[in-house]
Amino acid sequence: MNTNSMQAATKVCHVVAVPYPVYSVGPLIPYYELDCKSSTNVDEMVAGFKISGVRFLWVARDDTYRLQEDCRDLGLVVPWCHQLKVLSHSSVGGFLTHCGWNSILEAGFAGVPLLTFPLFRDQITQCKQAVEDLKVGLRLKKEMGDKTLVTREEIAKTIQTLMDVDSSEREELVKRAKEVQEICQAAVKKGGSSDADLDAFIQNISQG
Repeated sequence: MNTNSMQAATKVCHVVAVPYPVYSVGPLIPYYELDCKSSTNVDEMVAGFKISGVRFLWVARDDTYRLQEDCRDLGLVVPWCHQLKVLSHSSVGGFLTHCGWNSILEAGFAGVPLLTFPLFRDQITQCKQAVEDLKVGLRLKKEMGDKTLVTREEIAKTIQTLMDVDSSEREELVKRAKEVQEICQAAVKKGGSSDADLDAFIQNISQG
């Protein structure tokens, strides 16, 4: 190795060795739409809600009209909503979610217990965090994978368990959800951990 090569190698090693702060902003993954028209689980979900007798708001990006026709007696189906505003409303008693990370965070911020229905990838890990670690939700789907069918009877029973105001299980879920809410809201307040990290990040990039 000649002198110039040795100097270059030394510079590379020096750059790699310099410590840099790490800011967690993931997971950054594409959005994968679910095809409601071909999903038997969606039909079972509609039937399960009807059996449960629980009123609901369903955000369905696809096939909204058909679902609204099927659900008109108990629920409202819309193509979009401001999710955090809906979750923060006092009349919302639970949130059925595929366990996308943003949804988990927004439910935590709003203090709403979950019914988890993960399909793939990071959703499965986040379901475990919500149900087993944070203990703020129930598993609507016991087995993982987008092809796993959950029957309408199972769906209705789990929904009723979550929404039963006299249930000790719901009482515990709500208690835990409120504890998570306090943590989340404290993090984003002035001087909280998220606020402090964002300030540190801006300061670092401003200094080059």
